[in-house]
Amino acid sequence: MSSFDQAMRQAAALDAADPLAPFRDRFLIPRHGDGEQTYFCGNSLGLQPRGARAFVEEALDKWAAQAVEGHFTAPAQWLDYHALVREPLARVVGALPSEVVAMNTLTVNLHLLMVSFYRPVRERPAILMEAGAFPTDRHAVESQIRFHGFDPATDLIEVEPDEADGTVSMAAIERAIAEHGPRLALVLWPGVQYRSGQAFDVTEIARLAHAQGALAGFDLAHAAGNLPLALHDSAADFAVWCHYKYLNAGPGAVAGAFVHERHAHAELPRFAGWWGHEQASRFRMAPQFLPTPGADGWQLSNPPILALAPLRASLALFDQTGMAALRAKSVRLTGFLDALVREHLAGVLHVVTPADPARRGNQLSLRVDGGRERGRALFAHLCAAGFLGDWREPDVIRISPAPLYNRHADVCRLVGEIGRWATASS
Repeated sequence: MSSFDQAMRQAAALDAADPLAPFRDRFLIPRHGDGEQTYFCGNSLGLQPRGARAFVEEALDKWAAQAVEGHFTAPAQWLDYHALVREPLARVVGALPSEVVAMNTLTVNLHLLMVSFYRPVRERPAILMEAGAFPTDRHAVESQIRFHGFDPATDLIEVEPDEADGTVSMAAIERAIAEHGPRLALVLWPGVQYRSGQAFDVTEIARLAHAQGALAGFDLAHAAGNLPLALHDSAADFAVWCHYKYLNAGPGAVAGAFVHERHAHAELPRFAGWWGHEQASRFRMAPQFLPTPGADGWQLSNPPILALAPLRASLALFDQTGMAALRAKSVRLTGFLDALVREHLAGVLHVVTPADPARRGNQLSLRVDGGRERGRALFAHLCAAGFLGDWREPDVIRISPAPLYNRHADVCRLVGEIGRWATASS
């Protein structure tokens, strides 16, 4: 028996013993030809939970039958519909329910929270972030710096990778924060770097920022629903994330935001909207703005019911599994892929993501030996064969096995397909 045959037998045994295996049937798997697609793209768009349709139809039926009265009639009244996801969302990100809110989109939330938490002055104008950040974060940061009358050329500080494969050590982050500390107004960092898949210690980065007198915010687009988070205990000032990736809430889904409870009653500057006004007096229509304590006070508009409905379905699954069980399977599943790549595809693929499970989540970022064009060729081949990851310029294929619906057998088939491609194209 070949070593790869042994790996396939091992995959079958791991899948048979997987306590989360039944959850795969709770999702709709895209088709490829006469069978199922092998989907590894939950880091870009999670699959549709089967229960999502019922929640959306519930809202549509209420609209059809009750129209405006649907705001006030149980069950699932629209007036405080966002509260239906508050507690399960808090459990996913390790926060108090009052510290989280589902609203807007990630970039909108990032801007709204920087209004409150990026307060530059002449002595402290700077924002520190990682070099090669996702473009939306860099665009937002640059525009905020310019809006306040400062110059990104001097006041946007980027920490360059100092490790092999473009990853960043904690030592480099610590050095940069210490070096620029007196000028820092804000440290804005990802929970997981989108291209490399590297995970970061949110608690330690927040501690380092605060020690220098700066505030600490986090983009958790690739961390929420992927890694166990402890936002409250981390002491981060704020965080933002999306729900369409690992949290399976659908394309363009409403996003999430966290504001630490120590800011719950703070008189911070903010862009105010009616729905952020204290609920008890909101309908008195007074001209004075009285913010709701906690994260709800950053809302602008009434909740998007049809966008929130699929999130309810997904969070129900997260409540049934818990982040600890999801993380345990993620470590096994991504570790299995990592081991297979290193054993069977040496000379074909190079793993960019850190090998230490503590420094990564679900995602493995892979470079194809031979350069970008050969990488593009492999990616096109995999898509045609029914294996869907995603490509990130300049030369990375991201494969993200999601523990709710991916199997060890999926990983084995992927590695086998890449091996056949490598043999045929050599």
